[in-house]
Amino acid sequence: MKREVFAIADIYVPVKRRATREQKRVDEIAASMLEDGQQLPILVRPDGARFVLIEGLHRLEAAKALGEKTIVGCASTRANTERSGAFAVRLLALASEMSR
Repeated sequence: MKREVFAIADIYVPVKRRATREQKRVDEIAASMLEDGQQLPILVRPDGARFVLIEGLHRLEAAKALGEKTIVGCASTRANTERSGAFAVRLLALASEMSR
């Protein structure tokens, strides 16, 4: 998947995903983003004119907290999501956690 720049305002966060937000993690990632920039892209899927967040809640929230209007991410299509399956999504999440 190629990296793209997405408008934060165009990214919808599902209710269940929002419930997993931890302010301490957001603050830590925001501090890291200030120092080193965004290291890993978020993962979204297209949903009409908007995108739905699949992975990267804390990175997205950190970018919002820093006043960013855009964020780097990868858009997953149905075909590549089915092909790579949940394994790829979890692998990206694990890589994200390990880098922080």
